This record gives sequence, C-alpha cells and structure tokens, in this order.
Amino acid sequence: MTTPIPAEADWDRAPGLLEGAMDLELTAQDCDLRYWLQAVPQGTLRGRPDGHHPDLKVGPHMLRGPFYDAITQEYAFRALAEEKATRVLSFLVANAPDIPSMEFYATQLIDECRHSMVFRNHLVSLGVPAERLAEAVEEFASPYRETVIDPLEQRCLEVMRDERDFIGGVVMMTIILEGALAPAAELSERKWRPLDPAAAEIDKGAGIDEIRHLTVGAAIARQHLLDHPEDRPRVVEMIREGMRMWEELPTHQMVLDREVRFQEGLALHADIVGDYEIWPGRRLVDTTPEERQDTADAWSDEMKAKRLKYMGLEEALR
Repeated sequence: MTTPIPAEADWDRAPGLLEGAMDLELTAQDCDLRYWLQAVPQGTLRGRPDGHHPDLKVGPHMLRGPFYDAITQEYAFRALAEEKATRVLSFLVANAPDIPSMEFYATQLIDECRHSMVFRNHLVSLGVPAERLAEAVEEFASPYRETVIDPLEQRCLEVMRDERDFIGGVVMMTIILEGALAPAAELSERKWRPLDPAAAEIDKGAGIDEIRHLTVGAAIARQHLLDHPEDRPRVVEMIREGMRMWEELPTHQMVLDREVRFQEGLALHADIVGDYEIWPGRRLVDTTPEERQDTADAWSDEMKAKRLKYMGLEEALR
C-alpha cells in the first residue's frame, strides 16, 4: 500500500511558494517528525536526491559569461546563508518548549542543511572543481558576506543562543529572514526555468520546504501570543527592529548586481528564452533588472503583511 503524500509536499501538487506561504495554514502538530519522514523523502525528494531530476543537465550558456556570474554569486550566497541558518536553528531545537515544536525545528534544520548542500553542489555542475568547492563558495559570496550574512547571523545568535528566546527566534526566522528572502527565491525559480531547469527544480524543492517553514512558524508565533499576550509589545518591537536592520543592509544592491548580470545574459541568449513568460502576460526577455527586483519586493511586502495579519501583529508595520 502506498502511503499518501500531503498535497503541500507533493512535487506535482504543491502550490507555488508565494501562494502556499500566504494562504496555507499548518501547525507544528501537523508537521511533526512522522509527517516529515513520510512527506519529504518519499514525496518532495523522491527521485531527486540532488534537488532536481537526474536527467537535467546544465547547458553551455550557463558555464561562462554573465549567466554563470549571476548564478554562481546567487547560489554561493544562498548556500552560505542556508548553512548559517542550519547552525542557528540548533538553538531553536534546544530551546523548544514542547515536543511538536522541537520535532518541527529539527526537521527544518535538516531542510536548511539540504538546501545548502544542493545550492553548493550545483556549483560543481556549473564547472567549479569539487576539490575547491568550499573556497569557491567563499569567493563568490564574499562581496556580501560581511555586509549581509554576518550581521544577520550575529543578530540571530544574540536572540536564539545568548538570550535563549524561543519565540523571538521563531519570529526572526519567519518574518525577518525567510519571510524576506522567500520572494527572491520565487523569482529565481521563475527566471532560471528556461535557462537552467536543474536550478529551477532546486529552487522549487526548496520552495516547497519554505512553505512549511513559514506557515508553521507563523502558527507557532500566533498561538504563543494568544497564550502570552504580555509578549506582544516585545515581539512587535523585535519585528520593527529586524525590518529596520533589513533596510539598512545592502541586500537591494546585492540582488540588483545579480539581475544586471542576468540581463546581460538575456541579451546574449534571447533565443533560448524565446516567448517564455516569467509571470502571466510578461515575457522574461522584456523585463528589466529593476522590474524583476521591484516585483520581488512587492511580493515580499504582500507576504509579510498577510503573515503578520494572521499572527495578529499588523501593528508591526505601522
């Protein structure tokens, strides 16, 4: 008898990242360890141990030039960010107040570790020698490691390790980190789909996981604040502080730098992309770096507003 896979974790039936993260409701009780063991290895990852179908290969247009520059910078940054997320999540596991949340964050830790692995290993498919992969990740991510990754890691460690603030850590992950980065991941899947299908599948699989992380994290925070309304002012201020920090970091410039290189690749390889639409009614070849970035920013704002409303924290946006 085949064990049914939940729709939100099924490769063919899962909603897109934006739709799922904004509309689904899942709790830690729904997504415990047993759920993960059934849904992820047997569902999302079935036949895709490297994050994509093994028959998908990287085309020559990705192995050099602007597309190579854009994707190696993006995937190195994301590999490093996911590695840091894996490490700080260990403190949420340690500080979890109950078994369901402990099991859920243990599974998220494994998810983030897998994401780091598949982003990192795709660099090898792009021609980076395996024996110097670690050095290459540092090299490609270096322009924004100190200015983006390190400050975010430090703030997470202060909350999760030093203060042992479980709900603060949940909010940091759900709203400040993953909530802000998820729309950029959605954009990545869409723009690489006609150019690097393996990368698009890697993004899709990671996105299926992120739906779970964002929705369960929001449910945990929502229930905590219903049970402990005295924590609301502190959580609201933490969100506001995190959003101020995000605005001060050079993330906008980082994404724009990659989009400019991607645009240069589009000019060289428009024939490969053809009439592919990145969203309904808009051909990828007709978009600009600024338009793609503005769209991802709009997605981020919409997702953040909807999740905060669900958690009862709309005042954090004021």
